[in-house]
This record gives sequence, C-alpha cells and structure tokens, in this order.
Amino acid sequence: MGKCTVLIPFLCLGISFTGLSQRTLILGQNNYDQRREIIYEKEFTTDFRVHTGGAAVGINLGKIRSYNKTSLRYFGIGELKHPQEVKQNQNLPFGAGTGLRGYIFGKQNNLFALRGGIGEKRYLSEKARRKGVAIAVSYEAGPTIGVLKPYYLMLRTEPANFNQPNFRSERFSAENETRFLSVDKIFGADNFFQGIGALGFRPGVHAKFSAHADWGILDEFIKALEAGVMVDFFFQQVPIMAESTLVPNFKNQNVFINLFLTLQLGKRS
Repeated sequence: MGKCTVLIPFLCLGISFTGLSQRTLILGQNNYDQRREIIYEKEFTTDFRVHTGGAAVGINLGKIRSYNKTSLRYFGIGELKHPQEVKQNQNLPFGAGTGLRGYIFGKQNNLFALRGGIGEKRYLSEKARRKGVAIAVSYEAGPTIGVLKPYYLMLRTEPANFNQPNFRSERFSAENETRFLSVDKIFGADNFFQGIGALGFRPGVHAKFSAHADWGILDEFIKALEAGVMVDFFFQQVPIMAESTLVPNFKNQNVFINLFLTLQLGKRS
C-alpha cells in the first residue's frame, strides 16, 4: 500500500508531461491541425502580372476560411495598351539633341488602370493539398478607374535649315493632327512625365478568372502561379489612339480582354 501511494503522484506527473509533449509543435515542420483542418488564418501576396495588353502589379489580402477556401481583397495598378500600338525607332536628324525615345505612331494617351476588387480562391481537392502542390480556381471582380495621361511627341515645326531643325513637344489635337500623324515630322517620344498634370479619368469595372498553382500549400511562405483571362470594361470609349481620317484604321474601344500570367509571392500567418 505504501509503495502504491508513493508511485501514484509520479504516474500522474508522467501522464501530464506526456500530454504536453503531444501538444508541442515541432519546429521546422508543417504543424497541420487535424481538428480545424487549417493552420493559418490569413495571407498576404504581391502580384507581378504580365498580360497580352500590358503589365500590372498588385497585392492580395486573404482571409483563410477553411482548408479549401480563401476570401480575397485585391488592389493593383497596371497599364492597358491598344492592340494597334506598334513602337517605332526615333527619327533623329543632326542637331535634334539626345534624350528622345522610340515612339508609338498615332498614340494619343497612355491608359493606366487602378483596380480594386473582392474574390475567392477555391482549392480543388484535399489530396492535391496534402501532396504539397495545390491546384485552385480563383476569381475576382470590382471597380476600375482608368487614368489617361497625354502622350507627347517631339514634332518638327518650321526649321530654318535641315541641320538645325526646330522642334517642340506636342500632344495630339485637331490643330496639329497633320504633323502628329506624319512620320517625317516626328523625331521621337518626349519623356514619360510630360503631361502628368493633365490627367483624364474613365470609370469602369473589371473581372478575372484563373487557374492557380500553389507550391508548398502548408508552408508559411507563398510561391504560386496564376494563369487566366481578365476583362476591363469602361463606361466610355477610351481614346488611346488618335482617331482621324488620316488613319482610318485606328479605332478605340471600351472593352479590353487579355490573357495573363501572374507570379505571386507572399506569406501566411
């Protein structure tokens, strides 16, 4: 009886330590919670996107709802290009100076899209997730603000002689369309910031749908690729190209459909 009485406290203490050790997380491993089926609550990623009509960068703020569903909030900015944009080499005569760039013939404005949206990412199967490479579908939609920045060219005016031409920076207008749309009057594009004080705006909406591949789904650091289709719709026509009888093939639009590929890097917590 006495020995049993002495051993009982040690047995209880051993059981307690065993329970604690079973709940101890092992550093360096993915500690998957079998009861909750998730081990993280939120994620943050940075997007680096290229698409058939430009490029964009953005961020995603994710709330992990369950092992196969994450709700998303997206904020980003990117450029949208007209399908008829073709860059040409600068046409510099002697004495024109340096600092001019290649130009896009007929371009009237740069279009930048500020996008914000909400969406969701759904993983297709638990089997893929447990293997470490998870496949999901992702969709997102929301408002877009199109920002138009005038595009400036260095145009020939009335030179006294060809060796010392006069030229000046000009944007497209009804008064200069003959020179603006004449290749032999163009020296090159002016610097990007010319016209930054004369911005215009076009409201719109956007949506995207993509396939998502996530390497190391249970890891803290996120490495993923997305590929899909995106649509930007503006409520008014967007004047990227100069529409004129001199170039009847230039037609502006208010809908932009692009295929895209996105690299996502981020972190879960």
